[in-house]
Amino acid sequence: MTPTDLDDAAQAMRAGDVVVIPTDTVYGLAAAADNSAGVEAMFRLKNRPVDVNVAVLVADADQARQYVDLGPAGEALADRYWPGPLTIVAVRHAVGSLAAGDDETLGVRCPDEAVARALAERVGPVAATSANLHGQDTPGRADAVADLFPDVSVVIDDGARPGAASTVVSVVDGVAVVLREGPISAADIDAVIEADS
Repeated sequence: MTPTDLDDAAQAMRAGDVVVIPTDTVYGLAAAADNSAGVEAMFRLKNRPVDVNVAVLVADADQARQYVDLGPAGEALADRYWPGPLTIVAVRHAVGSLAAGDDETLGVRCPDEAVARALAERVGPVAATSANLHGQDTPGRADAVADLFPDVSVVIDDGARPGAASTVVSVVDGVAVVLREGPISAADIDAVIEADS
């Protein structure tokens, strides 16, 4: 991965194209979250139903706060597990138009992967979903992802990915609810919430 790779990816995303990037969990299909054409193209590529929400990757918690209200539970979890494999679903602010999430909530994650955070710094939040066909396994290597999505022009290869999807926690209404258990266990989430209350 080189600065040129990042420049190429950022340029493609600004133009509404989909790129393949490494995250700390899996390779992902990614588009600028404020570009509806790019987000729609991402859904088409992986044959994903449009009513299945995707999360956005952010550079840091400050960027996340521009789009969602993390609340005390979300703040505690972000402080403990970001950067890392934790997606926090929170109430979105009325300001800003991101073509991800639904009308009321948005999943945000600050990944422990420099490439994803650097792109979020350059283009704003990055709509991302695992680089697979909907419902199928995600290849752990960039070359296999490139073979699966030959129409994607920019693929950033940064070695093999572990393959475990992030833990997803909802903090809507101030209550932390684990929606999907991943590398961070429900017990770990509960421990943070209890320590913060």
